[in-house]
Amino acid sequence: MILTAFLVGLTLSLVGLFVVVIRGVALWRQGKRTGGAFTDELALFEERAARTEQLLAEADRANQDLQAATERLRISRAKLSVLLESLETAQRRTRWLRMFLPAR
Repeated sequence: MILTAFLVGLTLSLVGLFVVVIRGVALWRQGKRTGGAFTDELALFEERAARTEQLLAEADRANQDLQAATERLRISRAKLSVLLESLETAQRRTRWLRMFLPAR
């Protein structure tokens, strides 16, 4: 009787140990798959972050170029304004001469 109980207990223990080992191996495999998925997603995230950083650097350069072009435009407009004012002044001063010039 005691031997039977011992053998049943041993069998159940071995079956339990076998189930635990099988589940442990399955858990290890699932961990490997999950780790691989995390690694892949992390690599994609790093790639996207690098691309975003590159785009931000390009946008910053473009912004600096735009600021420089805006400054050049402001200077050119100021020069144009001075030249137009000089032209108007010259036209006012020489208006009396134009009536002696032949019309086109």
